[in-house]
Amino acid sequence: MDDQSLSVITQSLSETRKLGTLLGQLLKGNEIICLEGELGTGKTSLIQGIGHGQRVTEAITSPTFTLVNEYQGATATLYHVDLYRLESTREMAQAGIDAYLFSDGICLIEWAEKAQRVLPPEHLYISLKHRGENERHILLQARGQSYRKLLDRLRRMVES
Repeated sequence: MDDQSLSVITQSLSETRKLGTLLGQLLKGNEIICLEGELGTGKTSLIQGIGHGQRVTEAITSPTFTLVNEYQGATATLYHVDLYRLESTREMAQAGIDAYLFSDGICLIEWAEKAQRVLPPEHLYISLKHRGENERHILLQARGQSYRKLLDRLRRMVES
């Protein structure tokens, strides 16, 4: 792997949440974290871990029907965006998703592959894939210098 990506294998949802917790501890605000993966790959579990790392006290659930849930984190507001039901960038614009992309909070986007055309060039992109009943392959890709630094700090935490 290069300095722009990190590949992690988790053996359970609790390990996926733990990775999210480590990432959440590093986030300060003004970040965009994009997640893609089939149903059941652990996108929401990873976001729950990020919330835990940000010391969110509320239960984090997927906002499939509300599009966005907000949670107060230790360093910033978490905006949990779920694009599953949206089909076009026009629908995203009508829903006001761009306001979250350019907020000072932490924008966490499930089904981010649907938003490729509207994403800012700098963000952290996370792909989750099934590798068996409980095992997941998680590929984190930094897009931009600040996300390379973030990924480097996460890599050191994961490897220690």
